Amino acid sequence: MRLMLCNGSPRGKGSNTAILLKHFIAGFMATPGNMHDLAYLTRLKEHPSIAEKFRQTDAAIIAFPLYTDSMPAIVKDFIETLDAAEGNMPALGFIVQSGYPETVHSRFVEKYCEKLARRLNSKYLGTIIRGGVEGIQVKPPFLTRRLFMAFRSLGRHFGVTKEFHPIILKKLAGKERMSAIGRLMFRIFQVTGLSNLYWNKLLKKHGVYERRFDRPYES
Repeated sequence: MRLMLCNGSPRGKGSNTAILLKHFIAGFMATPGNMHDLAYLTRLKEHPSIAEKFRQTDAAIIAFPLYTDSMPAIVKDFIETLDAAEGNMPALGFIVQSGYPETVHSRFVEKYCEKLARRLNSKYLGTIIRGGVEGIQVKPPFLTRRLFMAFRSLGRHFGVTKEFHPIILKKLAGKERMSAIGRLMFRIFQVTGLSNLYWNKLLKKHGVYERRFDRPYES
């Protein structure tokens, strides 16, 4: 099977999306005879050529982080280059990852992905949803081992069946909403400022910590 994977994260090779794809691909390639192409949608000028490869594969997966309950602009730009009238489209699946711990945040874009596959005359393979991903690059291995193993198992199953394993999909998605105790703990983190530690670290790293309350679009 030839598989086309598109990384739609604006962070490109340094993204959490790239890490999850790496483990999915490792599982997929465990089956002899499987082949894959990996494209980065940050390369806007390459979108037409990526779309051409897209049409020549057996299956394709578009992976991206959740941006304001939707997808990054570079993913939307790539989608605009796809035209079902130009030839047969591969079976199409998606990976949506986010920092939100609740799956419900990704359900709206999941519906869009399903509709998009229909409009492209593609077989819809499903959407892999995973929350709580932000921070996996700094977590110790024992906290990410199960997540990475799940993506490898998912890729291995897909490499054999050309389908996403429903049980693994469900486990990866987790809970639709946080429990009452989880919501209480999150409020405590907010009040104490613990929930901002990671984000403040990133703001300071990029030299914009003092501007964190700016409102550039306020009239």
